[in-house]
Amino acid sequence: MNRTLNEDLIYEILSVVEEVPKGRVATYGQIAKLIGRENNARLVGRVLSMAEFYGRYPCHRVVNHAGRLAPGWKEQKGLLEEEGVPIKNETHVDIKNCRWVM
Repeated sequence: MNRTLNEDLIYEILSVVEEVPKGRVATYGQIAKLIGRENNARLVGRVLSMAEFYGRYPCHRVVNHAGRLAPGWKEQKGLLEEEGVPIKNETHVDIKNCRWVM
């Protein structure tokens, strides 16, 4: 499999992110697994960090495996709260109660 980051891979990742419903979150690893690259959670994070150049995607619905919000993105918590995602504390969502199950 080609490991080069290209637009096809970027849009493949973003299309999965687009499927995460309001009120739910997915993890970087979960998205990586869904595209057949289960060891590439960091790649997913990298793509999401530049998603604004490819359109509007609900990247705020993606957190790490423990439910931690993206460091330095203060708006993420508010966006998730508006959608009814249960927040555990200032830096984490309640992943057990809001993880997207496909």
